[in-house]
Amino acid sequence: MGETRPDARPDVLLTGLLFYDLVLTGLGKPPTPGEEIWTDGMGTSPGGIANLAVAAARYGLTTSLATVFGDDYYGAYCREVLAGQEHIDLSRSRTADGWHTPVTVSIAYGHDRALVTHGQEPPYSQDALMGDPPVARTALVHIEAEPREWIAKAAANGTKIYADVGWDPTQQWSSDLLDQLALCHAFVPNDTEAMAYTRTDTAADALSRLSELVPVAVVTRGRDGAIAVDQTTGEHADVPALATGVLDATGAGDVFGASFVAASLEGWPLEERLRFAVLAAGLSVQRHGGALAAPGWYGIHQWWRSLEDPELRRAYGFLTDRMPADPGPPVPHAPVTPPAPTAFPISPDTSAATHPF
Repeated sequence: MGETRPDARPDVLLTGLLFYDLVLTGLGKPPTPGEEIWTDGMGTSPGGIANLAVAAARYGLTTSLATVFGDDYYGAYCREVLAGQEHIDLSRSRTADGWHTPVTVSIAYGHDRALVTHGQEPPYSQDALMGDPPVARTALVHIEAEPREWIAKAAANGTKIYADVGWDPTQQWSSDLLDQLALCHAFVPNDTEAMAYTRTDTAADALSRLSELVPVAVVTRGRDGAIAVDQTTGEHADVPALATGVLDATGAGDVFGASFVAASLEGWPLEERLRFAVLAAGLSVQRHGGALAAPGWYGIHQWWRSLEDPELRRAYGFLTDRMPADPGPPVPHAPVTPPAPTAFPISPDTSAATHPF
């Protein structure tokens, strides 16, 4: 990964809603009404779809993101981090006049967190941003009840679709959503989602059902690791999670998904793909925020160099042949507060000239 290759297609194509995340950590318990709690940990970072984009880009994958930025400080800051710092292609993104970037406050405690978000629907839909999507090696998508036209177009042009799904606030868990898996190469839900949508009682039964619908099915199980089936190779894998301290679980699933895609693009065996994704997600929860907690090759390399556990060294020995010789410079993590607003002037949106609607 990260080496120059003749294939001109983007490695990863994404679209979705961007957030400005403010994460508070170090709480012994959740706050109660009327109570003030001081905490010793805070970080700020782009969030939402940025979690997947940064996690992929930090493996050296060419990453194209179509999203909407508000014409405010939060939007300018997120754009600078994604394009200037993480080198993500934003040519299909737009800045919306008079619309503010959604803001999420994440209050993390234990292995969970509570989220409070303020925002409005963006003025440009995913289909409007994508139009006719470029041919890419993969697209990372979040499937929802209402199918997105661009996903079908991307699948038709040969882009491999790696999909996840979110919590259903209606609690209906309509199995009709699974019809969209006909477009997908891989599906990566967590165990709660997988069991709910397949009407099964165990993660293993959910995986068995999903493997009938999509070539590669993965079910993540949090502290219990992950299981997967690859029908294209006949492989099955079941790997444990790493025993790591949890500072902030925000975006861990996104880091898992992007890491699984990165390893899949290299053609690794299923167990290696799964172990790699579990490792990356485990490292990410030790940092603030979703996007800027992604370890990238630098974080993986640092973990491997410091690893003394003989059992883990055997389990992850494949990394010696997989890691690039140069893992790159240290990756920036979420600052307590971002730089002064004057560092990120808001520039006029010129993307419409390149991608007319």
